[in-house]
Amino acid sequence: MWVIFVARNREFYRDQAGLGWNLLFPFLIIVGFGVIFGGKNFAEYKIGVFPIADKPATPAQLRIPERFKQVQLLEFVPFADQAQGLAKLKHHRIDLLLKAGTNPPQYWISEASPKGYIVEKLLLGALQPPGETLAVKEAVAGRPIRYLDWLFPGILGMNMMFSTLWGVGYVVVRYRKNGVLKRLKATPLRAFEYLTAQALSRLCVLFFSLVVVWIGCDLIFSFQVAGSYLDLAVVFLCGGLCLIALGLLLASRGTSEEMTSGILNFISWPMMFLSEVWFSLEGAPDWVKAVAKIFPLTHMITAARKVMNAGAGLGEVRLELIVLLLFTVICLTIGARLFSWNK
Repeated sequence: MWVIFVARNREFYRDQAGLGWNLLFPFLIIVGFGVIFGGKNFAEYKIGVFPIADKPATPAQLRIPERFKQVQLLEFVPFADQAQGLAKLKHHRIDLLLKAGTNPPQYWISEASPKGYIVEKLLLGALQPPGETLAVKEAVAGRPIRYLDWLFPGILGMNMMFSTLWGVGYVVVRYRKNGVLKRLKATPLRAFEYLTAQALSRLCVLFFSLVVVWIGCDLIFSFQVAGSYLDLAVVFLCGGLCLIALGLLLASRGTSEEMTSGILNFISWPMMFLSEVWFSLEGAPDWVKAVAKIFPLTHMITAARKVMNAGAGLGEVRLELIVLLLFTVICLTIGARLFSWNK
């Protein structure tokens, strides 16, 4: 087991392209989202403006209340004429189109745009004369959580998923196809020992890349962890073992690299979209949430966000950890029994 463990580690670290991609890919995603969503001037809603004459229109020429112009997350985009603005509106590049200099304001929206509906309500509300206060505002105290702080555990989980499924499942199938496993069958090595060595090797690689990516991103964006770093490490440990076990189960009988790649894509892509890597499933149908709980990536990311963003301890994420450990044991047991050395 130790010999296989050392050999697999050497093979991975000598593959400079694979090692570099495992370190660079999540870092580039975080930096990209940091540039897009990290700035204070990010605009959620875009309003096109075109003039009556040929001169470029500006927000100052709009005959609308100042309180609408000063709404945060609004960006006014000037256009040369109405046709240009309507073309952008039809393709959802902007959310609302205004004509400068008209009183009352003349605007266009797309009936199929949810953002256009929100901007229209904001505009109509700003046009109403100020009246009595109908609601009482209460501020929520606490440390603000940036979108990057919420996104970071999901990106790390996604990188771990791809690294384990392809780094373990795809590699084992390639070994079987090339006859490497057939040669190992002639040694005293047993299937459980081989799979365990593969799992431990990939786990070391995962934590090495995780630490490097974390340090690099933290130096740029200063992520805040409300909970314990040790608890966070335990969550990623259980999640990594679970994803590795899933990759080994998928590779236990595969003989075709093309077929294995298709199966891995069939499993990884639903996990990436339903495990709340990019967006929350709050408000989604109950059956979608139920399907999402089938995937181990969902439980790992949920537990990581609870520790990192909410300051939860291991006791508060014990349900997610139990699910991950049970999934690991089941996949390793079935994978070891189904494992084949030959094609």
